Amino acid sequence: MSSDIFPKLPYDKWKETKKTLHLFTQIVGKIKLAINPKMNHWWHVPLYISARGLTTSTMPYQGGNIEMEFDFIDHKLIVRDSGGGIKEIALQNISVAEFYASLMNLLKSYGMELNLLPVPFDPAKTGSDIPYDEDNEHSIYDSDYVSRFFKVLTLIEPVFKLFRGKFLGKCSPLHFFWHSFDLALTRFSGKAVEV
Repeated sequence: MSSDIFPKLPYDKWKETKKTLHLFTQIVGKIKLAINPKMNHWWHVPLYISARGLTTSTMPYQGGNIEMEFDFIDHKLIVRDSGGGIKEIALQNISVAEFYASLMNLLKSYGMELNLLPVPFDPAKTGSDIPYDEDNEHSIYDSDYVSRFFKVLTLIEPVFKLFRGKFLGKCSPLHFFWHSFDLALTRFSGKAVEV
């Protein structure tokens, strides 16, 4: 794969956008953690690459399903439910506090009252320890750099899937962990771990 296929994504140029996006994904991830049934290896919490961005995939709620997708083409969070409802929150020109309030209000419209701990997970990685509902500092969202980030994910995804597909043992799905903002895949050898 030629290196010129990958869009340039210099950290110093997109770090403020990355911080905002990281905090947005943590909020959605904490919602997924709160309502999804538990699975081994924390496989019930990550996001997944979709055709347009990152998705929670379906999550159970009130006898139906709900799904949240970060659409990195139109730059919005789309919330779909199994009853046919679609609601959206724009990602540009919105602070973390505004995003959090909008999403909590949207969930209330579905009758969902969640008791989330509204603080960033691992402030060393997010670059923030400001509670989500008070964070008006992080609001930079450069759609060009988010599009580049998404392009990188879509280029890496088939490589990871090819790597996963050649392994006959237990393997994780390809997933995006929102707490650390990384794409991950795990292959299990079946051997006991020595401590």
